Amino acid sequence: MSAIIMTDSCCDLPISFINEHQIPTISLSFFLDGKEYADDFGITLDYHSFYDMIRSGKMSTTSQINTQQFIDFFRIYLDQQIDILFVAFSSALSGTCNSALIASNTLKEEYPDRTITVIDSLCASMGQGLLVHSAVMMKEEGYSLPDIVEWLENNKLKLNHWFTVEDLNHLKKGGRISAASAFVGTILDIKPILNVNNEGKLSPVEKVKGRKKSLRILMDKLEARIINAEQQTIMISHGDSLADAKHLKELILSKIKVQNIIINNVGPVIGSHSGPGTIALFFYGEQR
Repeated sequence: MSAIIMTDSCCDLPISFINEHQIPTISLSFFLDGKEYADDFGITLDYHSFYDMIRSGKMSTTSQINTQQFIDFFRIYLDQQIDILFVAFSSALSGTCNSALIASNTLKEEYPDRTITVIDSLCASMGQGLLVHSAVMMKEEGYSLPDIVEWLENNKLKLNHWFTVEDLNHLKKGGRISAASAFVGTILDIKPILNVNNEGKLSPVEKVKGRKKSLRILMDKLEARIINAEQQTIMISHGDSLADAKHLKELILSKIKVQNIIINNVGPVIGSHSGPGTIALFFYGEQR
């Protein structure tokens, strides 16, 4: 019996990793400057062009994946007698996971001999990506699908998400902070430190003054919370801010030895809400 691990585009993994490990992905979409795009890892619209349009004042709105899209996507593999493990974008941030669950329940009647498992990652961006990475590595090491599912469920709430943003106005537009807080914070150069909590929601944790200090705080969070660092691949995603992502990587490596650090852009769907200059750090700890 064969099985496959798949995910959606909000995992923000590098397209090279997606292709190398043959991970089927389904894309959310976004609307920008009157045109609809697939969130397809920078293929249709490259990351820099997307963020330049946002910087110029263009508004981007996003759309989840509907149930029929999932039915069509899953059926491709079910018709080949392949069992499915789908790792979904946090249900607290999108209805995409619920659409996947409805589709899987519908298809189980049509394919009673196949297994379709949908994991609500309660993760975002490369937090979701790191969970997918862990699952793929386990599969390639020979773990069974039930063992991988059990591991993911037992460890997803240990996956730390710590991030900061450059422009508070994007959080204001998303209703994460008030207009007054965005105005005052911008004047005072205040940078929020946020995480994704156990409910899979964005949660403000603290405020610091200045970009450099916000990056140091991210590193401090990792230093204080990471477990088995030398065995971990950690991830950094950024909103077209590669220099800052590399700086954070150097800060981490100056203090902590890890197995690997993977850097990639925040994709357009999440980037529509977080904005250019976002820096996010992902790793496993004892808890979120």
